Amino acid sequence: MPYVERPIDPPSDPRSLEAYALAYKEHLKARDYATQSVQYKYASLIGFIDWCHERGIDRIEQITRPILQRYQRHLYYAISRSGKPLSVASQRNRLTAVRTWFKFLMRENLILYNPASELELPKPEKRLPKHTLTPEEAERVLSQPDIDTDAGLRDRAILEVLYSTGIRRQEVINLTRQDINSGAGILAVRQGKGKKDRFVPIGERALIWLEKYLDDVRPQHALPSSPDNVFLDETGRDLDPHKVSRAVKKYVKQATIDKVGSCHLFRHTMATLMLENGADIRFIQQMLGHSQLSTTEIYTHVAIHKLKEIHTATHPARPGRGRDREQEETSEATEEALLSALAAEAEDEEEQESEA
Repeated sequence: MPYVERPIDPPSDPRSLEAYALAYKEHLKARDYATQSVQYKYASLIGFIDWCHERGIDRIEQITRPILQRYQRHLYYAISRSGKPLSVASQRNRLTAVRTWFKFLMRENLILYNPASELELPKPEKRLPKHTLTPEEAERVLSQPDIDTDAGLRDRAILEVLYSTGIRRQEVINLTRQDINSGAGILAVRQGKGKKDRFVPIGERALIWLEKYLDDVRPQHALPSSPDNVFLDETGRDLDPHKVSRAVKKYVKQATIDKVGSCHLFRHTMATLMLENGADIRFIQQMLGHSQLSTTEIYTHVAIHKLKEIHTATHPARPGRGRDREQEETSEATEEALLSALAAEAEDEEEQESEA
């Protein structure tokens, strides 16, 4: 089952399905894929292999295109651990893992033909985020942590960073002190999704909370063995992603705003409100770390100082001007594509939470 890698004994048969899956896993690790990505792809393959064994399919040569089409239908009707049907994004992810596995096996001359070469993936859904916050609702959530406690002050700083920058949950967990340039108002996001580095602006208020946490709280928990991460738990270790999500979800619930969500809620909110305040779609795209908005749209690099200006002018924590005429001409379809991509990210994160 994806995201939960079940332990398996080292395969004794070098031609077993498990051995081929393990070879692919080692290939991904050697190519320096992100650990979480390797685990997900491998767990997806093990899920497929388990499905094959249940149907008496134990050898790679038994897997044909009709078999893969049967598996695709199985995913369409499958129910996740949360009791809901698998999302289209989840189906695509699992099928993509299988498809790239066969491509690897073909390239390594481990199979004679690729039964997945013409496997068509489900069409991605264009879905908008379920919820975004208004500026007033965001402020209510931000005010929920008890800042008289160490954990509450740390959580307030985390919420401020998420809201100000729109970075991902794991990206905020991975932040180090060296990544913060307070004078320029910029964060370095290193080894983000796809192992890509980028710079993002951060607002003055978020920096104030960050500095307060770093001065008053972190030194109380940091140990000689602690990592360089900005945010630490009570034992001096880096934060557990699932605990961060549960904490943010708790604050959203406490705010009694009749909306649900976790870390990605602030990512959606930042992007949506900055767009409404007139930020160009390209600037939002760079802040989010999206390499492209569609398969045909080329990624546009922009100078970080210009991005900082746009952030200051349009971020909801600093009310900005409305859109000018040129910005109004940004196509709604392009904005919809960006928000749809955000919704797919959130769906993926929700599945991780439900299956963890």
